[in-house]
Amino acid sequence: MTQSQAQPQAQPAPDPQDSQDPQKPPAHLPAAPFALIRRGAEAEVEVLTGAAFEQYPALADLPTQDGGELLVLVPYRQLTERGDECHDDHAPLLALRVAGRSFVAVADLPPAAAPVLSDGAFDVDDDTYGAAVKRVLDEEIGAGEGSNFVLRRTFVGHCDAARETAYGAFRALLASERNAYWTFLIDTGESLMVGATPERHVSLADGVAVMNPISGTLRESPATAPRERVLEFLADPKERDELAMVVDEELKMLAEVGDLGGRVRGPFLKEMTNLAHTEYYIEARTTMDPRLILRTTMFAPTATGSPIRNAFRVIKRHERGGRGYYAGVAALIGQDAAGSPTMDAPLLLRVAYVDYDGTVRVPVGATLVRGSDPFEEVRETYAKAAGVLRAFGVRFGARNIGIEGIGAISAAGGAQPGAISALSGGADGGPAAVAAPVARTAPWSEDPEVAAVMAARNEGLSPFWLNEHDPADLADPALTGRSVLIVDNEDAFTSMVAVELRALGLEVTRAAHDELPDPTGFDLVLLGPGPGDPRNLASPRIRKVRELAKELIDLRRPTLGLCLGHQALAGELGLELIRLPAAMQGTQVELDLFGRKEKVAFYNSYAAKLPEYLVLESVPIPGTGLAAALRGPSFTGLQFHPESVLTMDGLGILGREIRRLLDR
Repeated sequence: MTQSQAQPQAQPAPDPQDSQDPQKPPAHLPAAPFALIRRGAEAEVEVLTGAAFEQYPALADLPTQDGGELLVLVPYRQLTERGDECHDDHAPLLALRVAGRSFVAVADLPPAAAPVLSDGAFDVDDDTYGAAVKRVLDEEIGAGEGSNFVLRRTFVGHCDAARETAYGAFRALLASERNAYWTFLIDTGESLMVGATPERHVSLADGVAVMNPISGTLRESPATAPRERVLEFLADPKERDELAMVVDEELKMLAEVGDLGGRVRGPFLKEMTNLAHTEYYIEARTTMDPRLILRTTMFAPTATGSPIRNAFRVIKRHERGGRGYYAGVAALIGQDAAGSPTMDAPLLLRVAYVDYDGTVRVPVGATLVRGSDPFEEVRETYAKAAGVLRAFGVRFGARNIGIEGIGAISAAGGAQPGAISALSGGADGGPAAVAAPVARTAPWSEDPEVAAVMAARNEGLSPFWLNEHDPADLADPALTGRSVLIVDNEDAFTSMVAVELRALGLEVTRAAHDELPDPTGFDLVLLGPGPGDPRNLASPRIRKVRELAKELIDLRRPTLGLCLGHQALAGELGLELIRLPAAMQGTQVELDLFGRKEKVAFYNSYAAKLPEYLVLESVPIPGTGLAAALRGPSFTGLQFHPESVLTMDGLGILGREIRRLLDR
């Protein structure tokens, strides 16, 4: 890959002494602090004002508002309150008590001068970022540390007159960006943030929490992309699997928020100006307080990775410094007319952070999965940054992408906010078109062929997670009231397992691997999945699950092992555990599972060799000498994940294996 440090047209850097005085806001803007928010395609912008953004140490410390509202800004480092790992840059948890609200029609907003950036470049150059991508693929995904991770880098530039520049970018985003969840400008009194985030992180209304996993990126304007390119994108296994993996991860979160778990709607194609994404909606009924929902759902796997807690460690190992508010959340928390809690919380992606001294930072990240190509992930960061940077009058050039590097950027001096979308050439990080194609006016969802390809994605997903159901209809009389201990090995897939087991009628206790009750007090022990090398007995977590597996085998206690739990059982039975030459993260495979054809989801980088001498019933991973499943007198080991949305009949598989173990 050719190194290319992007540079704009040469302009002098601003003198901090000439920057706009933050104590003297422009006449057309409120005095700080304030927020301008357009939700979706609404014709009006909300103007929120208050006395001050106040700092709080923890989400639980946020004040409750009797009939009022809070605008909360949750930084990435808020993970520290939950004990998770990150570079702690001390970005504060901020909340504004909303004292004033008004509405202004988009058409009536005051005009803005065209914003201009200078001295712009990514803080991590293309070759260095590509090398980091390769390390994550080899050292993390390949080594079983997770299925996908998001690696960030930040475009940094400079401007004069911070408030005027941010407002100009806000106007440009209103004019040019399509289908943003929030388009906003927030002035905290210390700095500004302006963006058009595509993604709802979590919302709450009428007792229903909704998350909106978005993943997979068409890196060109959907308005001008040919049908063949759109269909190619939708059929790309890498893009499809990327979305399925984040759906699984957000189902884990909503399984924590609501005991009945989430239900999946979609998929949909989210068409924005410069690119398009695929997305689902996941809904779960809940009685949880909004502040606790925010704490439980820190943070979206679309901006971090999975399994989520290990993703935080991987990010810390491979990123330089803290993330600020990137991948954090903005949240409006209030009450409806009946006094029930409400929340609207977008993910802080596609956002520019503008300091009063004129520094402008645009952090972006690419989602890395098995099969990712480092150069393509570099291109993805350009595509994602382009939508924000075009609003600042900046575009990426088109110098033979893929042959001679990503290319330079140039400032679009004199462009008016309403004309930002008309800038020519490589806005998505790709080559400029020779002739401008005809833009579509109808969404791609109305194209029958596109709609059919999208709908076909659900043919390979679990009906349990796609459909509403009455738990009473699924309960198994043979299992109702029996007790299960789920051992959590730091993969919240166990929250989805718990939902399915409760649906079968079982009484479920879930406990961390290092805080276990006496396992002999339960009818069944389920050894859950988790990251890491199952051979690494130097790891306290791996050593603990291996020791527990041996104890349960020796005591002949009914035991079900999933993924890492399966590997622990296999290892203690003397089977050889090996690292796979290619990770199977997020892979759907058809098996002959003990006499039944099943489509199941693998998320593994290690596996056990099939037994040669032990008297065990075993199922191979097709085309290998490796075990997909093992059965013994008192145990079953499943290398795959029956709880995943990619396992078609996970509920049936769990029910059959648990009945076998408890009926012996």
